[in-house]
Amino acid sequence: MMRGVYSATCSILNDDYSLNVDATIAHATSTINNGLHGAIFFGSTGQSQLIDLNSKKNLISKAASHKLKKQFFFGTGCNSLNDTIDLIKYGMEYGNVDWLVGPPAYYKGNTQEGIYNFYKQIILKIPKVKIILYNFEKLFSFRFEPEFVKRLVSDFPQIRGAKDSSYNLYENLKIPNFKIYIGSEAKLLKNLELGGAGTISAITQVTHSLARQVFDDFEKKQKQTQNEKLCKTRKVFDEYNLISALHSYLSVKDLNFKNLLPPLVLLPKEKKQELLAKLKKLDLISNKGIAA
Repeated sequence: MMRGVYSATCSILNDDYSLNVDATIAHATSTINNGLHGAIFFGSTGQSQLIDLNSKKNLISKAASHKLKKQFFFGTGCNSLNDTIDLIKYGMEYGNVDWLVGPPAYYKGNTQEGIYNFYKQIILKIPKVKIILYNFEKLFSFRFEPEFVKRLVSDFPQIRGAKDSSYNLYENLKIPNFKIYIGSEAKLLKNLELGGAGTISAITQVTHSLARQVFDDFEKKQKQTQNEKLCKTRKVFDEYNLISALHSYLSVKDLNFKNLLPPLVLLPKEKKQELLAKLKKLDLISNKGIAA
């Protein structure tokens, strides 16, 4: 993956909770066309740990023939080591070398020794893989500390970067050629100023144009014109469960987004209206509907 602004893209489901592969790819395509450098399927926002392995493989194989395939990336979202290895091997047959890989999320009290061994086994079985660590303590019950990441990278050069959603790495970790993507576009500018690679964020599916403008203004050393609005928008979404809020917002324009795999749910009606009202104040919703 290159430097840039990426989405942790949504998975769109049919009424029977099966994955709507075509709609999911089409949605990711639309966000790229609106400014994103790429989209990552099967992150936490993509309901990755709730979606079955066969559905993930179906999407991977379908995306391989898409014109934007070089801008599509994948997470694993598997608690099983063997499923993780199986999925990566499958994806690499279609040319997908870069993978966002988080630790298993089921057990509490994950240790550095255990997590080290998890990545070691993946790399031993698939030495050509390129891994982006997924640092999200709230989800995985494990936080990657800077010294531990240095050890992993030293032992396994296949680990090329990290998505930092715990926000303890981007200010404290410096490794040559190691890319740090911040998990919130509200911290995008600061991450870039510190030498970071950009952002991988769920809400860039809404703020795609704003986030891209912040990135481009930084790259061109121009005055920032959209960062304040970008941060305010993210702050609104952070007041709610991100998956529930994002699908509630997007379902106003497209009913494809109304389905979530249990136990996930949309926002209650009153909370949805509250969210929409706050976003309308930021000019993200027009009188005719969603503008973003």
